Amino acid sequence: MSEVQDLPNIRELRDTDDFDSLTRLVHAAYASQAARGLRFWGTHQSIDDTAKRFASGQGFVAEFHGEYVGTVIARPPQPNSPVALYREPNTWAISQLAVAPALKGRGLGKALHRTALRHAEKNGGVTMALDTAAPGTGLIAMYQSWGYQIVGHHDWRPHTNYLSVLMSRPVIAA
Repeated sequence: MSEVQDLPNIRELRDTDDFDSLTRLVHAAYASQAARGLRFWGTHQSIDDTAKRFASGQGFVAEFHGEYVGTVIARPPQPNSPVALYREPNTWAISQLAVAPALKGRGLGKALHRTALRHAEKNGGVTMALDTAAPGTGLIAMYQSWGYQIVGHHDWRPHTNYLSVLMSRPVIAA
């Protein structure tokens, strides 16, 4: 299994999806960040938090052999966000991008990201944004390879234990 093309099915979140299993997936996906001492929300969120995060936008899940192996949320402009970038009228954001540890490095994260980009584009998005840990140089490099640039910072503490970088890129056909 070197490429994701023959792996998981990516689909919209359904009312019948199991938030307990999705929360376990998110925790597993973020465990390596927790081991580095970074307290991403995904390292410790509750089942209710997972449901609320999915309710903040359009959730997508990846399934393989009946198991959840990936998630992403495409969030529309957030007029009440403390982050000015997220309040911009044509700016969408990705959230809770998570890939099962066994599938990392095989293109699933990129496929989930493309799905979020397409959804934002279809719904009038011009810019896609995200935030991630400033100390997460590997994640920042990955997002930069996907066309993102650092455009600012935000401090989510005490919900996290680090300063976040804000990143954005144009929404274009992916």
